[in-house]
Amino acid sequence: MEKNPPLGFSGAAAKIRAAVDGQRLLDTAVALVEVPSPTRDAGEVSDRLAELLTEDGFQVERPVADWPKAPAVAVRLQGRSPGKVLQFDGHLDTVHLPFVPPRVADGKLYGSGSSDMKGGIAACVEALRVLRDTECLAAGSVLLTAHDHHEAPWGDRRQVRALIADGYVGDAVLLPEYLAGHLPVEGRGMGIFEVTISREGEPVHEVLRPENQPNVVDAGAELVVRLRQLDVSLGAVTSPHAGRDSVFVGKVQAGEIYNQSPTQCTVHGTRRWVTPGGVEAARSGLDQLFREVAESSETTLEWEFEVPGDAFRVNPEDPVAAAFQRACRQITGAELPLGGKPFVDDGNVYSTLAGIPALTHGPDATGAHTLEEAVPVAELVRVAQVYALTAVAYGPGESGTIS
Repeated sequence: MEKNPPLGFSGAAAKIRAAVDGQRLLDTAVALVEVPSPTRDAGEVSDRLAELLTEDGFQVERPVADWPKAPAVAVRLQGRSPGKVLQFDGHLDTVHLPFVPPRVADGKLYGSGSSDMKGGIAACVEALRVLRDTECLAAGSVLLTAHDHHEAPWGDRRQVRALIADGYVGDAVLLPEYLAGHLPVEGRGMGIFEVTISREGEPVHEVLRPENQPNVVDAGAELVVRLRQLDVSLGAVTSPHAGRDSVFVGKVQAGEIYNQSPTQCTVHGTRRWVTPGGVEAARSGLDQLFREVAESSETTLEWEFEVPGDAFRVNPEDPVAAAFQRACRQITGAELPLGGKPFVDDGNVYSTLAGIPALTHGPDATGAHTLEEAVPVAELVRVAQVYALTAVAYGPGESGTIS
């Protein structure tokens, strides 16, 4: 890469903008979308991505990352001189819905995973190609990682956690989820709770029920009311971009027919918080409330609490945020407004476990988690350009290793 003199940033932007090949990018996206990959079964599409990258001349690594059924995919691209490492990370698995094959119409790519997030991964691959071919990466390096085990409730994010533990981590990470209109610098953490309220004995007809027998439906109703009261009080805990702390009940289930007194009632919902490091506080607060309901209703209460990700904050002045906004100005003519991330993604995990700034930005796509996924090809081109130019802007500076 030493043969060409360094370009100015605007010159690099012009080269990158011209070098992104929309048809090549689309072909890559179609090649990924056409391989079904429900969560926990993304081995074939991981192999497809590895084959595409190998054919493009990249040296591909296949870390097992705690899921031998679908080893992850990793590629590294080194710039002309040392510097910071920008990671592009994406998940290859899709939600468990009937498979929709890819098709292209009216400038959009349709099909399973086109929005979430095989189109975004294809944009990352195109950014990597362009950085190599244009030799615009004067300093630093790019690490591309792709994996399975993202979509809940089927996956538990074990692969991204294992990648972090094994050192597949940059100094900052970009994730091409379908969030395009603002730069998320804050996001809530989330815990999913499932409570099982039970009593001794067997189900019984309502008219044969002993007078003092505990009623699990009443206990469930009391629990829902108490959680609603908790949500009101949690509303006082706010953050400028992430919103407010909350608790939400989305599912209550008990009984088999209308006049039977059941032995179990389940309550299923979420607890979200805006303060990073708030997992244990959220857990202990729920535990205390659940104990009180069990005592007052004379029932037995057991519960599980799964945490997909903690809350996070990114300093808008962080070098990766500054590099990203600089790239946006060159590619689109304007910076993105700051905002919050409404969902939990793998960026929350990188922020918590790796301690690196994580920016979620991808195409303005629609239909995620439905049968109607669609992404404009022009948006994939834009994302590839922005990602490549962000790497150019971010690379100069001191860094750790990515080995």
